[in-house]
Amino acid sequence: MNNTGLFISFEGIDGAGKSTHISRLADAFQAGGRAVTVTREPGGTELAEKLRCLVLDDAMDPLTESLLIFAARRDHLLRVIAPALLRGDVVLCDRFTDATFAYQGAGRGFDLQVLATLERWVQSGEGLLGDPTGNQPMRPGIETVIEPHLTVWFDLPPEEAARRLAASRLPDRFESQPLAFFQRVTQGYAERQRSHAERFVRINAAQSREAVWRDALWVFVEKGWLPAAALA
Repeated sequence: MNNTGLFISFEGIDGAGKSTHISRLADAFQAGGRAVTVTREPGGTELAEKLRCLVLDDAMDPLTESLLIFAARRDHLLRVIAPALLRGDVVLCDRFTDATFAYQGAGRGFDLQVLATLERWVQSGEGLLGDPTGNQPMRPGIETVIEPHLTVWFDLPPEEAARRLAASRLPDRFESQPLAFFQRVTQGYAERQRSHAERFVRINAAQSREAVWRDALWVFVEKGWLPAAALA
């Protein structure tokens, strides 16, 4: 699959250890000769990073929050994700749309049907698999809606996530939410896994860091995307 773009998203509540393992997986893919694009949401472009700051720092209602996140996602798809996939890169993205359904949908209690409509609008349409200005139509034969080929969910009990975060940094607007919020977010991720079982893999993130890494690495070896020697 060296000439085929792969879109892999990584999900989980803050404190689950996604960033550490994304970096190691990027190294593993590059060691195997793949070009890798590592990115994140909200963010990934100059505009999307500005919107990220608003979402993380400024008070707003759930609809405004969702609209800003999807606006950032659209720019991210146009300028980073879709071009990288067309080049044949492995795209490793720290969070994608599943996070919106988990955080804004389950966590905030926002209307899931509205989120589903925004998902269709933002992740399809002219320009996504053409040029980043949106002036070229999508290429025939390519999926209309862009979504990950694989989503790796680092599942960590909210109580453990809170303990880890308390020892690491000052919380942002999301990280400072009460425990009940993160319990709802976790339930939201579980529901996304049930409804998208064909692309979801759950990793027990409550294990030691090395055990989590071995489990995550095995997912990619089993799919044939990394060689078995990567486990050594």
